[in-house]
Amino acid sequence: MLMKVKFLFLMLLVGLALPQKSKAQTPNWSEDVASIVYTHCTGCHRPGEVGPFPLTNYQEAVAWGNMIQYVTEIKYMPPLKPDANYGPDFLKDNSLTEDEIATIKAWVDGGMPEGDPALAPNLPTYPTGSQIGTPDLVLSFAQTHNHPGNGLDEYRYFVIPTGLTTPKNLVALEMRPGNTRIVHHALVWADSTGTAAANDAQTPEYGYEGGQGVGFAFGTQLPGYVPGQNPHVYSNGIAQRIPANADMVVQMHYAPTTVDEPDSSVFNLFFSDGVVDRYVQSKIMVPFGGTLLNGPFIIPANQTREFHGVWEVPQEVSMLGIAPHMHLLGTHWEVYGITPNNDTIHLIRISDWDFNWQGSFYFKNLIRLPQGTKIHALAGYDNTVNNPNNPNNPPQLIRWGEGTADEMYYLPLLFVPYKPGDEDLVLDDVLTDSENPVFHFAQTKLYPIAPNPVGDATVRIGFTLANQSAVSLSVFDLSGRMKQKIINNKPAFAGEHIANFDVSSLSNGLYVVMLEANGKIFI
Repeated sequence: MLMKVKFLFLMLLVGLALPQKSKAQTPNWSEDVASIVYTHCTGCHRPGEVGPFPLTNYQEAVAWGNMIQYVTEIKYMPPLKPDANYGPDFLKDNSLTEDEIATIKAWVDGGMPEGDPALAPNLPTYPTGSQIGTPDLVLSFAQTHNHPGNGLDEYRYFVIPTGLTTPKNLVALEMRPGNTRIVHHALVWADSTGTAAANDAQTPEYGYEGGQGVGFAFGTQLPGYVPGQNPHVYSNGIAQRIPANADMVVQMHYAPTTVDEPDSSVFNLFFSDGVVDRYVQSKIMVPFGGTLLNGPFIIPANQTREFHGVWEVPQEVSMLGIAPHMHLLGTHWEVYGITPNNDTIHLIRISDWDFNWQGSFYFKNLIRLPQGTKIHALAGYDNTVNNPNNPNNPPQLIRWGEGTADEMYYLPLLFVPYKPGDEDLVLDDVLTDSENPVFHFAQTKLYPIAPNPVGDATVRIGFTLANQSAVSLSVFDLSGRMKQKIINNKPAFAGEHIANFDVSSLSNGLYVVMLEANGKIFI
């Protein structure tokens, strides 16, 4: 017996760019500024996140309008410390364009008009849990840690057993801080030696303090956490290896507070199901063992110093990322490579170091470094009264240490063995090895609906967005008549999305789904 069923076909076609709206002479919130703020600011400036005040509507933005203009003009916000004119491009660049900065300035200077509220985009729907998908393993503190309200920083190590009975290929690690008011940043390692667990067993309380001779020996460093930075996802057959029975060791930096604050953070781990042919390796440059050309690492009172470290690359590698770290006396970093042919390869320059805005920076393109390339890393420090961040008044002699009032020269370099073709690999534009859309935000794409044929059912229409965009999703019949508007010009973030659609009102036949996003049409 032949049954008539409904078919919904998805065909992918990149169409013409949608026409752009002509700008009014004076920008307004609804048509010009809201989309900028929602895209670049609200992710952190919303309830429960790290921003000190919310920016989720017109009234909130007006209250902080002059401050927004100032911090965007001087490019303090959104934070991106590396010099964009020095080295390669980095992934997850949230900085504003010059046109966006000018639009904000013109809006504030013009009296911050709201415009027609009906034309304002809806506040995007922000994830409340993982920002990148469903994790394969969730680890958390065994108990809540109480950070004392004594006005001091705290560096504390926590040892969390992974429970893994077999090695795993890690492609992303996402920390969800339990208390965003006090979590300044976190460093993470995988320890298969039991060293950290033994250190923890020596103290009666949960976790143990750093800087007291029981710190974790630097080993396999995993992705860490800084506020406002989305997790990095490895792709193209690249992953980090977590050994079986390893412990995850977390160094938490808690900021000073005047009242006791609890924290119990959570860690989402994502593993690759595909073929992994290269594992991430790391070199952590620290000022010991002959690294510095002008050591020792001591910063006398009332002096400025610049330390110059060098590391020779032992094999041909492709650089993935870099993560400069120092404390309150820090002023600048510059890192570059000199090849055996005497070519200079710029890696990163931070001219105005800010302890509050540090992080890991991953390159958009892999950077080939021949064997024998020498990495030069220059880090500057100001231990004088002219440094407003100096924790000591009068200045004191400073040495290496984990405490915020101590100093660090700490530079993780992430790389993989070189493979021909790495120079042409653009990490923004390729799928992961498993082609799992949870880990693929690189291109806007429609996915097959399910179920199909559909009968009288609710179907799931999946798509990913390369960038935040206003999204419309519509169903047409084959004569071009729109039958249903599933999503109507609603802001959505980069990543995976699922729309549920009840097809019971449609007649039997063939239909087409059209996605409008990122200024293009997908049919």
